[in-house]
Amino acid sequence: MTTMTENASGLREFKMPDVGEGLTEAEILKWYVQPGDTVTDGQVVCEVETAKAAVELPIPYDGVVRELRFPEGTTVDVGQVIIAVDVAGGAAPAAAPAAEPVPVTPPAPAVPADGEPKSAGRKPVLVGYGVAESSTKRRPRKGVEVPPQQSEVSHAATAIQGELNGHGRPRPLAKPPVRKLAKDLGVDLTSVTPSGPGGVITREDVHAAVAPAPVPAPQTSVEETVTAARVQAPAPVAAYDAVRETRVPVKGVRKATATAMVGSAFTAPHVTEFVTVDVTRTMRLVEELKQDKDLAGLRVNPLLLIAKALLVAIKRNPDVNASWDEAAQEIVLKHYVNLGIAAATPRGLLVPNIKDAHTKTLPQLAESLGELVATAREGRTSPAAMQGGTVTITNVGVFGVDTGTPILNPGESAILAIGAIKLQPWVHKGKVKPRQVTTLALSFDHRLVDGELGSKVLADVAAILEQPKKLITWA
Repeated sequence: MTTMTENASGLREFKMPDVGEGLTEAEILKWYVQPGDTVTDGQVVCEVETAKAAVELPIPYDGVVRELRFPEGTTVDVGQVIIAVDVAGGAAPAAAPAAEPVPVTPPAPAVPADGEPKSAGRKPVLVGYGVAESSTKRRPRKGVEVPPQQSEVSHAATAIQGELNGHGRPRPLAKPPVRKLAKDLGVDLTSVTPSGPGGVITREDVHAAVAPAPVPAPQTSVEETVTAARVQAPAPVAAYDAVRETRVPVKGVRKATATAMVGSAFTAPHVTEFVTVDVTRTMRLVEELKQDKDLAGLRVNPLLLIAKALLVAIKRNPDVNASWDEAAQEIVLKHYVNLGIAAATPRGLLVPNIKDAHTKTLPQLAESLGELVATAREGRTSPAAMQGGTVTITNVGVFGVDTGTPILNPGESAILAIGAIKLQPWVHKGKVKPRQVTTLALSFDHRLVDGELGSKVLADVAAILEQPKKLITWA
């Protein structure tokens, strides 16, 4: 889709592109430029987060930034203009856009004696970057010196407001959220002692004014006490809960993950099977491979051999590598394996996949695994890297967990969970010995994978991990 427009004055508008093949929105995480900065073709101007990944957006032309349409943290629909750049060059304008500001007629009490509007000389405000100051002010801003005429007008307005309030005193100064808090807690702001700059009442002032407990009425009957308890609202509870709880907006990767998991859990009938396996020989092989010159510089760990074991098991049981097409009522058999690896990141759970993993040698698979995990942890996973997966591995063992019942990625037929590898007593050659043991769990879509097929795949993986030489004989 088109991501930029241009007008006659040379001002180009860059629109939020579709960076994830069909996504409808993205959140602006960080701006790397500000109005007045000079940008060049290909320069990254911002980072956005879609439902699949964090992506850096380059600008496609040279020029001077004139306007950022949205602040950081804003979710923007695909196709909306996010930045305007003047490709004609020149210095940045001191004031904002050429659009005529809408005149604001100040009320009579706010006009100084000399008749000059207070808005004279005020700079216009960019669209989307705040509201122009009103011609009337209830109180001066912090750190701003108020002219004498303006101060007199403010006092006059305050006196009038006090009379309108019916109490002859100035209306207490407090921000709207503080007023709402006071209303919720039943606190009269006129009785609160302000501690903020300029006599402003703060949230702490309101909390401090909350009475510790109501004084019980004398000589009340049991029925009256019960009725009063039912009617009286527990005012301090709202503030108490606010301290005990934190609300985090669900968006980006976490929102997409939640939607996908709910859809998968209630669409595909899940079955999970478990097997506990002696992986002592696999652990020994891992140590030997770390010394292999062909794997020098690569990360060799149990996950590498487990991934290879799963690929061999899929080769022996290819029908497990499939998906269910609900619309066509067909089972789609995949003749390739895009192996997903679940990675926990600060942005949430990501599942990038190794394309055509079935074609890779052990060193190639080790290299791909290392790049995949590093990229995910750095938050640089692209949307394309998380599309088209066929089966997935999730390693819950790194958290010390023995096993779990993983939920399928939408569109995939199976997911293998790896538990913690621990030294445990195990019967080996007729004797109880300490052995390295782990538990594997395979979840699969029972619409296209029956119990026999799922059991064969899990049994093959377990057999390879018990006897790693099968990687050679079965491959």
